[in-house]
Amino acid sequence: MKKGTIGVLSALAGAVVGTIGGSIIIEKGLGKTDYQQLANKHLAIMELYDQWVKTKQEKKSVIEYFHNHNIKSVAIYGMSFVGQRLYEELKESDIEVSYAIDKNAASIYADIDILDPNDVLPQTDAIVVTAVYFYNEIEEMLEGKTDARILSFEDILYEL
Repeated sequence: MKKGTIGVLSALAGAVVGTIGGSIIIEKGLGKTDYQQLANKHLAIMELYDQWVKTKQEKKSVIEYFHNHNIKSVAIYGMSFVGQRLYEELKESDIEVSYAIDKNAASIYADIDILDPNDVLPQTDAIVVTAVYFYNEIEEMLEGKTDARILSFEDILYEL
C-alpha cells in the first residue's frame, strides 16, 4: 500500500474517531479532563493500529510472536474494535482463543465465550490485553486472578 493511501486511511480513521468521541462527549456531558482522557485513549488506539499495519507490511504476524514464546492458547481482554480484529486474525490459526474478557460481557455477542473480569478465569497460556490505554490497571487486576501471562497487545506488536 502506498504512503498516500495509508495517509488518507489514517486521516479518515482520525475523523471517524473524532466524530465518535465528540458524540460521546456531547451525549454524556463529559468534562474537559474526561475529554482529554478520551482523546488520549483514541490516540493510543490509532498508534496501535499504525504499528499493526507496519508489522503486516513487513510480512510479520502476531501468530509468530505466540509461536516464538510457546503460547498455544490465549484469552483476549477487551472485545471492542481491536479485540475483535485480533480474534478474527487468530481464529483461523493454530493459536486457540480460549475465551474473551470484557467489562461489558453481557452486551457483547460473539462466537466465543465472553467473561466478565470478575468471573473465574479458566486456564490459558496468556491473556492479551487490547485495551492498551488501561493496560496497567487491567494487569494489576488480573494478576491475582490467573497464572496466565498477561501481555499488552501493544508490546507484542513492537516486539515483532
